[in-house]
Amino acid sequence: MNCIGIKKLVIICVFVMGTISLALRFPEGAKTSARSQDQLYDSPVIGYDSAGKNDPVARLQERLDRGEVKLEYNDVDGYLSSVLKLLNVPVSSQGLVFSKTSFQLFRISPKNPRAIYFNDDVYVGWVRGGDFVELSTADPNLGGVFYMLEQNKIAKPRFVRNNECLQCHSSGTTRNVPGHIVRSVFPDERGYPIAQLGSRVIGHTNPLKERWGGWFVTGTHGSEQHLGNQLFNERDHLDKLDLSAGANLKSLDKKVNLVGYLSPHSDIVALMVLEHQTQMHNWLTRLGYETKLALHQNDAMNEALQRPKDEVSESTKRRINNAVDETLKYLLFAEELKFNGPIAGTANFTAEFAAQGLKDKQGRSLRDFDLQQRLFRYPCSYLIYSDAFDALPKPALDLLYRKLWLVLTGQSQEKAFAGISLADRRAVLEILRSTKKNLPAYFSQDK
Repeated sequence: MNCIGIKKLVIICVFVMGTISLALRFPEGAKTSARSQDQLYDSPVIGYDSAGKNDPVARLQERLDRGEVKLEYNDVDGYLSSVLKLLNVPVSSQGLVFSKTSFQLFRISPKNPRAIYFNDDVYVGWVRGGDFVELSTADPNLGGVFYMLEQNKIAKPRFVRNNECLQCHSSGTTRNVPGHIVRSVFPDERGYPIAQLGSRVIGHTNPLKERWGGWFVTGTHGSEQHLGNQLFNERDHLDKLDLSAGANLKSLDKKVNLVGYLSPHSDIVALMVLEHQTQMHNWLTRLGYETKLALHQNDAMNEALQRPKDEVSESTKRRINNAVDETLKYLLFAEELKFNGPIAGTANFTAEFAAQGLKDKQGRSLRDFDLQQRLFRYPCSYLIYSDAFDALPKPALDLLYRKLWLVLTGQSQEKAFAGISLADRRAVLEILRSTKKNLPAYFSQDK
């Protein structure tokens, strides 16, 4: 290699290893510095701050600016009711968290829990007496984008981007991309997490006994136990906890005064869907980031080494392949932990959520619940219909579809999917054939 080529290689290696070093490559749970995050998000590869506004909150703000809609204020919940209506977020999705693990932590306590509401791509947080309505969305290209809306009655209220949220919402707990978290902690009587007892980020891979510490939970779940509805102290021994007092509560009347809240429920089924959805969004975001950065770095190395522009290195292929594999496992609930149901909520969430499902000719939908031993009847996430899924970079999306088809047709022998029955694979394949737009043509084949 000539001297010019060597200089180019050195420059590119410094660029790849320094300026755009991606947190995704760090060990799980590692934290990135504010500087490295800023470099990543400001880079043209991701463009977290400069990219076009393509999320539901940004689009709602544009409608407000044009005068097409108006945010209504009331003296009980401020703008909350109007925000939920305009963003089509159901009240039945309400979950109540009383641990001090949020931006408005000083207003949150077991006597004044924070309410969380969500639909497929928007999350809304509200605290009784709080200064802001907090919102986050799943931007198809950027992942979690965060906003605040001041709870003051003014002529032109505005949703304001709040990147300070990334201090917690871009770390190992979110797969090191801007994302969303459902955390289970051991709260004391004030709601502060007891650090020495630990905490967990929750998804469908966690047993119920690890879930909902710091949350109120309404619903029935048989003999299963969870950490919800209870307070702890630093002298507690985790292997000797009596969780019966927080189990199978149908009402929170004896726990907290919920005057002013939109619902008296913190529905167990809604909480389980929230946990799955937040982690699924994070996996999709991670796959998108990893693929964009891998291809960008591949292009840089091609230029430095004077290789053909369309050449893709083996290391780049492995990097994308590994990210696809992890996303596919979560998409298909491959590591979901079974429970000893039945589980039943107390709000209308179960019926309302299922009613939104796209159904095949047999009336089956990926939003159909099981709630006997697992969350959903058919093991494939409904977020396969989301904009975040469809917006994945083409190399990642093509590979994800190919691997999904191999699993659903029974051709994949990977151990990760051994627990998915042939009947369930067939059902998911048939549902997708009837309801999912833009499937690759080979999905019509069985082999």
